[in-house]
Amino acid sequence: MNVELDVNGLSYIATFPDKDIRDLHLPLLRMLTEFQRRKKQRLIVFLAAPPGVGKSTLTSFWQILSRQDMSLKDLQGLPMDGFHRYNSYLDEHNLRARKGAPETFDLGLLKDYIATLQQSDARWPAYDRNLHDPVHNAIEVISPILVIEGSWLLLKEPGWQELITLCDYSIFIGSPIESLKQRLIERKMKGGLSYQDAENFFENSDGLNVQRVLNNSQQADMTLIMLPDGSYSAIDINIID
Repeated sequence: MNVELDVNGLSYIATFPDKDIRDLHLPLLRMLTEFQRRKKQRLIVFLAAPPGVGKSTLTSFWQILSRQDMSLKDLQGLPMDGFHRYNSYLDEHNLRARKGAPETFDLGLLKDYIATLQQSDARWPAYDRNLHDPVHNAIEVISPILVIEGSWLLLKEPGWQELITLCDYSIFIGSPIESLKQRLIERKMKGGLSYQDAENFFENSDGLNVQRVLNNSQQADMTLIMLPDGSYSAIDINIID
């Protein structure tokens, strides 16, 4: 299936293999729908994966699928990007060069926002890619199934490791690091960097974050692997009874 998506303010066509839709994406959405019906309140799902996997793209696709099938509960993606520390804070603490690492996010604020998600008037912050800073309360929370997506949601490090208790279901996506390296270099080149500058950025920033996510994340309820062609393979699934 080819679908037009708007991710981070950019519109493009993404392709999802029909087999993945039939065997993975729709069964997952049906399971989450049934779970939410039994829970009778908003379902909080964590989607964790290293940079380059396409977390926002996948969440946007699930959102579209959930709205095409009347038997599915509506799903909404909530990005973790809105919890970046302000650049003024990063500069003050000499963290600007490490932006995107766990220590450059406001973990306490993330926990506070998650705690409000059952409220009917809940809101969520967004990351403004023109200001390069977060904007609080920018997103209206409207759906019964909420997928919070970010790199560090399952991080097995002090402070972060308790986050998993705040979700109802967790999903982790891994990928061979060489595949992610190429995707991330291409992403930076599309943003105007030369190949050498993009490769240097990977070695000094993105690559370190990729390794940290892959090596220091907790076991999720569902673990997927993104294959080099962009399709997915499920390697571990905890079915909700």
